[in-house]
Amino acid sequence: MTTAPTAPTAPDRPAAGRRSRGPRTSRTAALAVLKVETRLFRREPAGLFWIMVFPTVLLVVIGNIPGFDEPAEDLHGIVFVDAYVPIAVLLSLVMAGLQAMPPVITGYRERGILRRMSLTPVRPGAVLGTQMGLHGAAAAVSALLSITVGRLAFGVALPRQFPGYLVALALAVLSALACGALVSALSPTSKVANAAGAGLFFPMMFSAGLWLPVQAMPDTLARIAGLLPFGAAAQALNEAAAGNWPGWGHLGVLAVWSVLLTGAASRWFRWE
Repeated sequence: MTTAPTAPTAPDRPAAGRRSRGPRTSRTAALAVLKVETRLFRREPAGLFWIMVFPTVLLVVIGNIPGFDEPAEDLHGIVFVDAYVPIAVLLSLVMAGLQAMPPVITGYRERGILRRMSLTPVRPGAVLGTQMGLHGAAAAVSALLSITVGRLAFGVALPRQFPGYLVALALAVLSALACGALVSALSPTSKVANAAGAGLFFPMMFSAGLWLPVQAMPDTLARIAGLLPFGAAAQALNEAAAGNWPGWGHLGVLAVWSVLLTGAASRWFRWE
């Protein structure tokens, strides 16, 4: 979906400079990477649109469909647009974690940028951490935008269990970014990363309720979806929005997926 931006390559340093690398030097280099990557991130309007704007645009379209602003029997009396706000929130996470971030990291690997950085005080891990932070922040802004537009444009109530909502959202962000990190670890090229992200997009968003809200799913299908990260996230966010603390089972599923995916990404990630 997105094209990996062209990052400036760090110049090779002499061996003596590499041996003198210390914590302070590494922190300074990491801050430099953050500054450069932030500038490059802002220069990608297509990626920012799909992460930060598209989910809210889709919410506005759904909210203006006749009848979708009225209680629905198959949603147990819930207004459809109310049920769609958490879906819009999760859509931004999928866009950030699976569609936007992996092509950037794999592009850096393809062009040898990570390998050259390993010869300087800039540690390759700083690039991965910066990318996860930037995409996670963009997804969080998108979530806030969707909730705000839902409230102001369609009268959707704010989450009644706000602390629980934040916990569920934080775990959902971690799961999405961990999934993207694993795709980045296993994809040798940007084209493969794009294909893998597209392939995972549909089952992830189906479990989140994009085509069939979780509230309208048969019990068996809802239980199966609840075992997937975005299915569990959708149900946890819905519970918090309704005023209940998210089920510990759903939060546990998100935590387990985050740990497993992060561990797998760390195990199989290659910098060159």
